Amino acid sequence: MKSSRLRRALVTVLLSAAAGCGDVDPVVAPEAEPLLTIEAPPGFPAQRLSPDNPYSLEKARLGRYLFYDRRLSGNETQSCGSCHQQSRAFTDGRATGLGSTREAHPRGAMSLANVGYFSALTWANPVQRELERQALVPLFGEGPVELGLAGRESEALDRLRRDRRYQQMFPRAFPGDAEPFTVANVARAIAIFERTLVSADSPFDRFARGDTRAMSESARRGNDLFFSERLECFHCHGGYAFTDSVVSASSAFDETAFHNTGLYNLDAQGAYPAHNTGVREITGRPEDMGRFRAPTLRNIAVTAPYMHDGSIATLDGVLDHYAAGGRTIASGPLAGVGRDNPLKSGFVSGFALTPQERRDVIAFLEALTDDRFLRDPRFADPFGNEP
Repeated sequence: MKSSRLRRALVTVLLSAAAGCGDVDPVVAPEAEPLLTIEAPPGFPAQRLSPDNPYSLEKARLGRYLFYDRRLSGNETQSCGSCHQQSRAFTDGRATGLGSTREAHPRGAMSLANVGYFSALTWANPVQRELERQALVPLFGEGPVELGLAGRESEALDRLRRDRRYQQMFPRAFPGDAEPFTVANVARAIAIFERTLVSADSPFDRFARGDTRAMSESARRGNDLFFSERLECFHCHGGYAFTDSVVSASSAFDETAFHNTGLYNLDAQGAYPAHNTGVREITGRPEDMGRFRAPTLRNIAVTAPYMHDGSIATLDGVLDHYAAGGRTIASGPLAGVGRDNPLKSGFVSGFALTPQERRDVIAFLEALTDDRFLRDPRFADPFGNEP
């Protein structure tokens, strides 16, 4: 009896030591993993899944691990979750991104809240519409480098194959594949996890569902201002996702739009900085200068700084920008004459707010924060890494 207890104790010690090794990872039973589902909240349409990537719970669970796994960067310093942090509605609080090799990016990380409903997935690429394809950009893109895996695909997959957890999770997620450890399957799993990131329980949502106490009087007045023709905000930030680039709830056609908000106005033609010209970088058309996608305003209060390049620090500053009708020419012989950007959206025409009205609009924007989404353990980093 004593000998049996001693052997059991020795086995326990050895297993504990193995679990702490860098190349031997503990295996988590499937029933202990969170229930990650893709469900349409009230007022949302059903998500459209890729026919090549149907939902499965095992795929979503695998995608959560991969989303947060730093081994999916060339130098093992960053994961998708490094730039898309749950507490910030899956943004990172930086004005512009910083890749794993410390290369600076020209634009900030967009929120992934409700990303499965977006019909365009980046700031300024009209053809980037599928999450499975978009997931490959941060992994392998070189302009700029994000996770830095270009040319290192086999190395990254070998890292995953050595993980005891993944040795079970990949076959469960892709049971029909003779070789489940592929780049395509990594992208498919991450895309399915991203589709589970649904945010629809803000005070605004609860008010819309009939809870009359969910929003303050100030936020209710701000709601009326936001959806008024006087401010014009709702034209680009309306609907269930608070953006106009979404899967359509009422037709077979998606809605996708890009806008010039007059953020820059460098010359008489309305030029933007050469490294950040928006959709024009893709199409080459002069009229696409400065056109960017309208981001979702859900959880906007926790995603500062604002605009595609993080050049506005606060929501007050955003209101200042739109109240002024955009920026005037900043330099050269036309500086200071108040000339509008000729490419600017007609919805950016300026407005005036009283101090109380300004507070009301801010209160409404703050009422779009879904605190439960920001803390939901189902979406949290399973490795417990700090951002």
